[in-house]
Parts: sequence; C-alpha cells; structure tokens
Amino acid sequence: MTLLNLANPTRFLTLAQRLLPWLAALTAILLVTGLTLAAMAPDDYQQGATVKIMFVHVPSAWLSMFVWGVMSLSAFGTLVWRHPLADVAAKAAAPFGAAFTFLALVTGSLWGRPMWGTYWEWDARLTSMLILFLMYLGLIALWRAVEDPSRAARACAIFTLVGAINLPIIKFSVDWWNTLHQPASVIRSGGPTLDKSFLIPLLVMAIGFSLMFITLHLAAMRNEILRRRIRSLQLLQASQQQPGVA
Repeated sequence: MTLLNLANPTRFLTLAQRLLPWLAALTAILLVTGLTLAAMAPDDYQQGATVKIMFVHVPSAWLSMFVWGVMSLSAFGTLVWRHPLADVAAKAAAPFGAAFTFLALVTGSLWGRPMWGTYWEWDARLTSMLILFLMYLGLIALWRAVEDPSRAARACAIFTLVGAINLPIIKFSVDWWNTLHQPASVIRSGGPTLDKSFLIPLLVMAIGFSLMFITLHLAAMRNEILRRRIRSLQLLQASQQQPGVA
C-alpha cells in the first residue's frame, strides 16, 4: 500500500485497525523482555545500581527528538504536499513527544543527582532539552488556541519547522560545548563503548519504546480522524437546523 493510498483516511483507518493489535502485542513483549534484561544487568563499578536509569532515560531522550523529526516531516506534508493526514500525524504525535521529553528530563535529574551532586545544571544539553519540552507545550497550546483547523495546521507546521533547529543543538551540544552530560556512547563513529551487558538491554528497550510510540501514535491518529469526522457531522447538522431566511 503506497503513501497515496494512505492519503485516504478510510484506508488508513482500516490499516490501523489491522496493525494495532499486533503492534501492541509486540510492544508488550519487547518492553517486558527489555525490563527483565535491565533488571538482570550488573551494577556499574562507578555508578552502582543508578546506572539502570539509563534503560528508561536514553530511549526517552532519543524519542523526544525522533518525534519532533516525525512532526517536521509532517509539517512538510502540510505545507508542501498538502497530504490530508499530515496535520493529523503531527497533532497526534505532539503529546507523546512532550511525554517522552518530560520523562527524559525527570530520569536525567534522578540520574544526575548521585553523579553530579545536583538535580539540575544549566548546561547546553539540559537547557536545550528543556527548550524542546517547552516547544512541545507551546505547539499543543497553539493547536488548541486556533479554532480554524486549516489555519492551525499551517501555523503549527511553520512552528515545527522553525523548532527543528533545536534538534542538532541537542544532539551535538556535548561536542560543541563543555557540559556535564556524557558524550554519545552508542551512536558514534568509533562504535558503541557500552559493554554488551548494558548495550543489549538498552537496544531492546529502545526498540520497545519506539514500537510503543508507533502503536500509540496510530491509535491517536485514528481517534483524531474520527473526532474530526464527528465535528464535521455536528457542523453540518447545525447548519441544517438553522432557520431559513425569509
């Protein structure tokens, strides 16, 4: 099935209905497996048991940026290709992106307290992540503030593309500036530096979190399409009930 076929909301709803049970089951299996492997992972010789916060913190941080990237592609779909589902995809993704970013900030603070001696430090990585969280909240507020759906879609698409500038800042902040945050240890030119006892559970959790987002995103898109259909029917019914002009 091509993207053009999926431009039809009815076909998308049919596909989502078929995929959601399988995606939910696979997500549950991966998350249970990942959490089990994470619990069995040894303590770090420096960080002790607190290193296991990594198995939630890192996937959350990855997805906080990935979701904004998905929304940026959707913004192009709204402004350039006029794809009927582009705005639906972006609007449905934003709350999940905000949730992942918030979880990354909270787990990062809990992880940072025993390592850095403080829950928060205004360094480049932490500050840029906080800005990303505020951008998610601003985007959600913008969608709710503009009543006309087409105007809201265009305004939010522009906001999303402008906000995408923050993504490389987050990614390369540990390389560009001297920060408390450790440099990349998985996706790097020289290969991962993590031991397999940590790397394998981390990758399983990352895949599990990613599938969880895909599952929830499809469900949210389905709900948004149905909500818009109900709104259209209500507006049509209200227009038909208006008294005629004499």
